[in-house]
Amino acid sequence: MKLKLDENLGHAIHVFFDRHGHDVASVFDQNMTSSGDRTLIEACNREERCLVTLDLDFGNPLLFKPSEYSGIAVFRLPHKPSHADLLTAASAVLGGLSRQGIQGKLWIVEIDRIREYQEPDEE
Repeated sequence: MKLKLDENLGHAIHVFFDRHGHDVASVFDQNMTSSGDRTLIEACNREERCLVTLDLDFGNPLLFKPSEYSGIAVFRLPHKPSHADLLTAASAVLGGLSRQGIQGKLWIVEIDRIREYQEPDEE
């Protein structure tokens, strides 16, 4: 899976996904730090990458309609997550990816579960 890690996730999470066989790029490595949300999600689309982030704005389907993107995984963790919290959330994403694809979906990743946003059926 092709992933892009937002600047709020550190090098250890990059290494974690890389070691599990994913094609990982990061905002930091691509000199995109401080880019706006639209710029970031458009880069993800061009690169066909799923965005992995702590930025809760990406969890708003009115701002970022999941079906228009290569996937969005938002970590919803304690205010100041520990390294262990981040690794637990990253492990949950790995588990989710092993069971199903994230293309066009929004996952809210918590410590003990993944909630998948379901877009309402358009009539």
